[in-house]
Amino acid sequence: MPAIVLVGAQWGDEGKGKATDLLGSKVDYVVKFNGGNNAGHTVVIGGEKYALHLLPSGILTPGVTPIIGNGVVVDLAVMFNELTALKARGVDVSRLMISANAHVIPSYNIAIDKVRERFLGKRKLGTTGRGIGPTYADKMNRVGIRVQDLFDPSILAQKVESALEEKNHQLVKVFNRRAVDPEQVTQELLSYADRLRPMVVDCSLEITNALDAGKTVLFEAGQATMLDVDYGTYPYVTSSSCVAAGAATGSGMAPTRIDRVVAVHKAYTTRVGEGPFPTELHDDKGEFLRDAGFEFGTTTGRPRRCGWADTVVARYATRINGVTDYVLTKLDVLTGLAYVPICVAYDVAGQRHDEMPVSQSDFHHATPIYEEMPGWTQDIRTARTFADLPQAAQDYVLRLEELMGARISVIGVGPGREEVIVRHDLTGGDA
Repeated sequence: MPAIVLVGAQWGDEGKGKATDLLGSKVDYVVKFNGGNNAGHTVVIGGEKYALHLLPSGILTPGVTPIIGNGVVVDLAVMFNELTALKARGVDVSRLMISANAHVIPSYNIAIDKVRERFLGKRKLGTTGRGIGPTYADKMNRVGIRVQDLFDPSILAQKVESALEEKNHQLVKVFNRRAVDPEQVTQELLSYADRLRPMVVDCSLEITNALDAGKTVLFEAGQATMLDVDYGTYPYVTSSSCVAAGAATGSGMAPTRIDRVVAVHKAYTTRVGEGPFPTELHDDKGEFLRDAGFEFGTTTGRPRRCGWADTVVARYATRINGVTDYVLTKLDVLTGLAYVPICVAYDVAGQRHDEMPVSQSDFHHATPIYEEMPGWTQDIRTARTFADLPQAAQDYVLRLEELMGARISVIGVGPGREEVIVRHDLTGGDA
């Protein structure tokens, strides 16, 4: 049975949670392999909305085992608050597993993240201020705190004290803030140990055994391709690997086990935070997309920047991730427009670029070259087959598919779980 990697093809908020939920009945495990609570998934089930920030989306599907992999950074307070809230709504959360090697987000990294953004002023990166970047930096600097450290109070105290030797100097002398008490941080982290212990596993062994037993495992990325620390719009990126290759390093799965890569792509484009965005709209069309698509962050509540579909970015995502299937979401949001532009290339200083410019500076100054498609006015939320769509909507999807370089296997026509058109089975076969 397959190992399926699910990634975002744009700047995040594409609807990966819905795609995960759609696969739920065919999946035995869902593994989150990167990121933290700096992004969220919104899933609508039976008219009820569930907003997940740290937990894998598979936790909402009965029978699925959700795993937080070693590539994730974990705010334990957020995790346990989410678990409590879901349990209160009748969701079984007892199956959750977490890698012993996952790094935890100590409170001092949240403080540093927030004051650093304020310190940068106009040069800010647009982080969510949740301590994600500083925790990944600690990981690379080898002063991070891992889940397994919470079960050895002596080791934990040493690690916290060592990390704060430098960080307290930074807080006091650079940011003019109070020093953090290492003992207080240690006790705060130790308070989670007993609740955490039953969830901790060897993530790599668990996943490998599941695949060997013929189980289907879905690897769920946080953020998206254009926010990847290596392949995104650096430095306006997240601090982890959001692309398909990150599923292996963020979980302990061998890369040769990957069978399919499913990428999620909105029928238009959005991003949150700072950084270049060639197709961004600053007019009434941008407001239309924001209002019709309710484009406000699941985790932050920030209004998202909106623009037309960008197939230069999509082709890049197809290539970087090895995409086998696309899930196209929010096609219904475009209903009512007289025409729908698609960015097919960029103009940079008079030169046409059909592929992503090598230089970040060129990308920053790229002007989109559009191809306009006719719009449609019919309500498409009840469509359940491709033939049910208006011809203009069909033409739009087929043109996107041609330009993106991989088949569009699922089309979202509304926010509900059932509001989808399945053209091809995401596990590999035809629907």
